[in-house]
Amino acid sequence: MKIAIINGPNLNLLGKREPDVYGKTTFEEFLKELKAKYPKVDIDYFQSNVEGELINKLHEVGFSFDGIILNGGAYTHTSVAIADAIAAIKTPVVEVHISNIFAREDFRHVSYSGAKCVGSISGLGLKGYDLALNYFQNR
Repeated sequence: MKIAIINGPNLNLLGKREPDVYGKTTFEEFLKELKAKYPKVDIDYFQSNVEGELINKLHEVGFSFDGIILNGGAYTHTSVAIADAIAAIKTPVVEVHISNIFAREDFRHVSYSGAKCVGSISGLGLKGYDLALNYFQNR
């Protein structure tokens, strides 16, 4: 089973950025834990702060992988292009957000990409990625 985790803008700063909201663990540290917990899953990780690069990655893996876990960061609330890319591919996508987007600023309550995903997980910290992986493994 091949799963892609695609993280958007500012998620390269996990562990440093607003640790009270996002925690003190870097994504690279967490990714090691995920790979150890799911040894039979081939996990591909990609992060970019650039919208077009995220779209290109969705296109690249969107016809050959078994699932995609996407945290589009702020692009979740602004990018029709990312939503269109999700709609254009065959691989199912689960949207994950570390913080509870519905407990934050009003503009964060809208998810353009979420409407194109098979599901969304929000507000459970890094555990959301684990839950999304579990979903793909058991579907």
